[in-house]
Amino acid sequence: MRPSGRKLDEMRLVSIETGVMRHAEGSCLIKVGNTHVLCTASVEDRTPPFLKNTGLGWVTAEYGMLPRATNTRNRREAATGKQGGRTIEIQRLIGRALRAGVDRSALGERQIVIDCDVIQADGGTRCASITGAWVALRLAVDKLMKAGQIVSDPMIGHVAAVSCGIYAGQPVLDLDYDEDSAAGVDGNFVMLGDGRLIEVQMSGEGAVFARAQMDQLLTLAEKGVSALVAAQKAAL
Repeated sequence: MRPSGRKLDEMRLVSIETGVMRHAEGSCLIKVGNTHVLCTASVEDRTPPFLKNTGLGWVTAEYGMLPRATNTRNRREAATGKQGGRTIEIQRLIGRALRAGVDRSALGERQIVIDCDVIQADGGTRCASITGAWVALRLAVDKLMKAGQIVSDPMIGHVAAVSCGIYAGQPVLDLDYDEDSAAGVDGNFVMLGDGRLIEVQMSGEGAVFARAQMDQLLTLAEKGVSALVAAQKAAL
């Protein structure tokens, strides 16, 4: 039995509200159970120096967690003068995931910066961030196309992510904090909407795992991503 009472292959309740930030070119608030992430997309008419005069655009991301997003207060990273390793790792993951779903030549020489701010955390913040970030990016690109600044749609397809793991010896979909903190195996699956894989992060936290178990988790992830893509479409 899962702590939440959910079935092994049951997602938490997902909701995505768009247009929550007045000034951003794209924005949404995604809620996956009790994990809530504010995602914004900002368009900049410049690219990193290494892309100058290449005709290619760039999508990058920043990630952060508010001090009371968790049950105890975390010190702001700005107060320490540097980002933590976890923060850097997650925002790089978000950027890689989004770029996999974008034709950067069609985007043109501009940069879109995605900000993902976790306002409440209950497991799966990186996965919720990726899923919400794609919606914010989609809205920003739509605005560019409507203004005639982009001729062809650079969005290749939906991008979403979900966590799966082995909890109490059973493969489960969409881990919350209680499950994530006690999971023997933890995995994050990032996919395109058509089921193709972008990135898989899997580790044995307290146990090793067999190929068959990895296949079970992948099957669960496919179901979860399908549900998340449906939520993205409904939000848009």
